[in-house]
Amino acid sequence: MASTALAACSSASGSKPEIIWYTNPDNGGQAALAKACSTSQYTITTQILPQDATQQRVQLARRLNAHDSSIDLMSLDPAYTAELANAGYLAPIPTALQTLLKLQSFKGAVAASSWDGKLAVAPFWSNTQVLWYHKSVAQKAGLDMTQPVTWAQIIDAAAKTGTKVAVQANKYEGYVVLINALVMGAGGDIASDLTKGVDAKIDIDSPAGRAAAGVIQKLAHSSAAPPDLSIAQEGQSESTFASPSGGFLTNWTYIYSAHSKAMGKDLGYARYPETVAGKVSRPPYGGIGIGVSKYSKHVSQDMAAVKCLTSPTSQGKYAVAEGNMPASAAGYAYPPLRKVYPADLLTLFQQSVDQAGPRPTTPYWSDISGALQSTWHPPASVNQGTPAKSASFISDVLHGRSLL
Repeated sequence: MASTALAACSSASGSKPEIIWYTNPDNGGQAALAKACSTSQYTITTQILPQDATQQRVQLARRLNAHDSSIDLMSLDPAYTAELANAGYLAPIPTALQTLLKLQSFKGAVAASSWDGKLAVAPFWSNTQVLWYHKSVAQKAGLDMTQPVTWAQIIDAAAKTGTKVAVQANKYEGYVVLINALVMGAGGDIASDLTKGVDAKIDIDSPAGRAAAGVIQKLAHSSAAPPDLSIAQEGQSESTFASPSGGFLTNWTYIYSAHSKAMGKDLGYARYPETVAGKVSRPPYGGIGIGVSKYSKHVSQDMAAVKCLTSPTSQGKYAVAEGNMPASAAGYAYPPLRKVYPADLLTLFQQSVDQAGPRPTTPYWSDISGALQSTWHPPASVNQGTPAKSASFISDVLHGRSLL
């Protein structure tokens, strides 16, 4: 309350406004952009949100619900954009800025950043997962990595070579990212008819859902499963991959910048594995959009700041600094980025983003995600009955018949 009062007094006295940007944790890349995009009209500063995306949502939703004017900008996970937009917490993006952002951004980034037919947040970076692998392990297993590979193939290859397949399977949003990619890779969806809200159609009890369950079941009961599978998030799976038992890993784009020097020529990369042989995979879509709080005291300056922060040059700078790729083709063209990453890897990233499978865009995603986590965790419990069980529980949660 004291800080809000001071901010109000500062603004009233005519001093330069401070735009406070709540960011997801990184190594300082967003703070550097905030400094670069500050002007004589305003100063952009940053505050760091919790590491876990779910906790980011909780903190922002509570404070926005209280009309907290100390939040100006916020870095939002695509999973929660629809929820905050539908609740009326985000300031509308002006038409001219919407047009600019739509023209410069990938179609997938625009879709993930939109609600009710309009951009709700400005696409900042677009993340995707690829299959990272040790070339020596793939060669020993006899895998031809120039061709599409299936989950079954890499699990069997890791078991054959005494190595591990590292994924994110803790009871958190990252595990649902994996489930969604497996389901969509088999030609299905977790849910559809999303405009119907709680009456959306729950589709996971399907052949595609059972194919996804089969992949998780196979990995969980294989010697290729890491010992920490049920608690593995991005960091743990990354550590497994970098260890002597590392074989294969599905993880985000930053893996190259984090491990290319240490692993050298043994670091390989390929398209995300197929759930079903012959069906093109649908890699996960992640990333961040920058939203403006409806309760900010200087929305017009906020929008100008967003335009700078999400420019292709800013996206390119951030990709170089943090390993999180741009939300635009122009961002990929940033010359220093092309000096850091191999051309074929940048092409793979862009192709994967273009063909990614986003999580369902619905204000009720937190309920759907929580219900999935409850019924698909731990991975060793997953079987062919899990999709039906989860479909029933999701419906019950959405209609208030059960609590998470």
